Amino acid sequence: MSDANGDTADGQARPTLRTIASISGLAVPTVSRALGDAPDISAATKEKVRRIAAEIGYVPNRAGVRLRTGRTNVISLVLETERDVMNMTARLIGAVARGLDGTSYHLIMTPEMRGQDPMKAIRYIVETRSADAVVLNRIQPRDPRVAYLREQGFPFATHGRTEWAADHAYFDFDNELFGRTAVETLAARGRKHLLMLTPPKDQSYALDMARGAAAAAEEQGVDLFVVDTVSSDSARSKLSAGMNALLRERPETDALISATPTATMIVTALFEDNGHAIGADVDVFSKETVSLLKLFRPAILTLQEDVEKAGLFLARAAMHEVDRKEGEAHLQMLDVPPEGR
Repeated sequence: MSDANGDTADGQARPTLRTIASISGLAVPTVSRALGDAPDISAATKEKVRRIAAEIGYVPNRAGVRLRTGRTNVISLVLETERDVMNMTARLIGAVARGLDGTSYHLIMTPEMRGQDPMKAIRYIVETRSADAVVLNRIQPRDPRVAYLREQGFPFATHGRTEWAADHAYFDFDNELFGRTAVETLAARGRKHLLMLTPPKDQSYALDMARGAAAAAEEQGVDLFVVDTVSSDSARSKLSAGMNALLRERPETDALISATPTATMIVTALFEDNGHAIGADVDVFSKETVSLLKLFRPAILTLQEDVEKAGLFLARAAMHEVDRKEGEAHLQMLDVPPEGR
């Protein structure tokens, strides 16, 4: 800990760029650019400078950096607060943080409070310039946050795609292929009457998975009903009641396609309460980010979404947006899911 003069709690002067330059034998500007991950500095020099900085406990003066460069060296990950502990939020935060590790950037998490205007958090970041770029998820086709950031010329990357995806940085999982794979797998197992439980319909990935499933259902000649009374993100009590009522209305149902592990376990329990055996007279096909569902019921069919890959890519894409020159391509990736298992 240091005082206002830059001295540490034990009275020692805080290490500076000049300290690193003296130890490394490099010029101060070279040290500064190495710590800033400048593209014209070699990887070996960057590694040497970062190692020395870590050994002597160098911490950049953020206020000074901002005054010199106009940057905060902060990437803000904007996430809606969620009650469900079995979601991808924690893993996404960790993956983005690992993607920034070893760079000049630090991660802050900006919450979007459930029930409040999602624009509030974005406007605060842009108006205060409290970050150099933002990473967003829960993307809508015409997401107002993305529209605002594009209008403001503020760097960002999205976990998911908008209608304007060709013109911005993103990482997305191919949810349309997930929907198609789920239907084809279930049809191959002889299932004829499928229920699909998607995320909220205002989300791009919900529309993508429903579109892929509908196309495959028509090709395979099976009945597909996309649930519209609840979503995979609904509160557990509401989800349980809604799906229980739907299963009673549609007793012919012999398969479920689910977007989240929590929803999958809730409906699996409902199937079993109604006397069905998973993998015997009914099947369940679910997306998951952690290999967990087969510990719950080995017969559940799963397809894995790689959140680690998403977070690492989004970190790199956000940093790239900060330095991107006019006309330079955005970093974009559509991750193709593996075969269901």
